Amino acid sequence: MSGPPGRPAFYAVGRGTGGPGDWVTLLHPPYTLWHLSYVVMGAAVMPHLVPWRLAGTVVAFFLAVGIGAHALDELKGRPLGTGIGTTVLAVTAGIAIAAAMVMGLVDGGLRLLPFVVAGGLLVCGYNLELLGGLIHNDVWFGLSWGAFPVLVGAYAQHWTLSWAALVTAVAAFFLSMGQRALSTPARTLRRRVSGVSVRITFSDGRERQFGRTDLLAPIERALRFFVWATGAVALAMVLAR
Repeated sequence: MSGPPGRPAFYAVGRGTGGPGDWVTLLHPPYTLWHLSYVVMGAAVMPHLVPWRLAGTVVAFFLAVGIGAHALDELKGRPLGTGIGTTVLAVTAGIAIAAAMVMGLVDGGLRLLPFVVAGGLLVCGYNLELLGGLIHNDVWFGLSWGAFPVLVGAYAQHWTLSWAALVTAVAAFFLSMGQRALSTPARTLRRRVSGVSVRITFSDGRERQFGRTDLLAPIERALRFFVWATGAVALAMVLAR
């Protein structure tokens, strides 16, 4: 079931006061799990899985995406309506993203430098909508939050990529495009629409009235299912090694 109409997301638990609930909401837990699963998938398709490198890559992406990107996103327009201060959000984003980049350089050095630089540019460019929002669109979302985590997760294993990793990146790209196709109307219905009235007439003459909650519920139910499915697939891929 969908949450109350006043909540900016189905997973929102904060009260807009800057308390612990706001911080949980800021992390976008379902979507963070979804995109961290791509990191795991990328590593799992490479031969000779190195668990500690996978763990480090997951932590780095959690810092960069789960914390840093979402803090920047909240700075840009306050879509979640948290009460976390602007300075706190900016400092949190800066520390989290910098820590993720340092982790990558400490482990991978120059070999990982192109990915570290690309990641920093993507997270700032996308979430702050720099260059007039040039890379803030569906395709760049699929590339940044779908394909990119897979490629980094794979490359960080042995500093090389395989055809399997490239195909997995393509799959993650389209999965992320599907996520975007569902989450965009869901956000619109939750945050920008105050009321909806849709009347459907069936072929037998029956009629049914649909409101805002009726339209929102199946979209968010599908998003929940995809989160758990993607996470389960990632776990299964690791367990199969």
